Amino acid sequence: MAPPQRYAVLVEVRLRPGIADPQGATIERALPAIGIDGVSGVRAGKAFRFEIEADDEAAALARGTEVADRVLANPVIEEATVTVAGRVTV
Repeated sequence: MAPPQRYAVLVEVRLRPGIADPQGATIERALPAIGIDGVSGVRAGKAFRFEIEADDEAAALARGTEVADRVLANPVIEEATVTVAGRVTV
């Protein structure tokens, strides 16, 4: 069996729909003041990037999802999207 590979993982965490987002609302209200019009639906969030050792991309996605669900996102008010960006080469 091949040794585990390192995979780059991106986790994006945002508030669930229906949860008030005062930071996003403040940004949206400020945009016209600096000459940026036509932007709506601004939602603030956070992004986490890290590397995971796994046998394949599916295993990396599963482990990244576990990290997101158990540590990075509050499942009551937030949801997370996990993306495996590919293998990390040394």
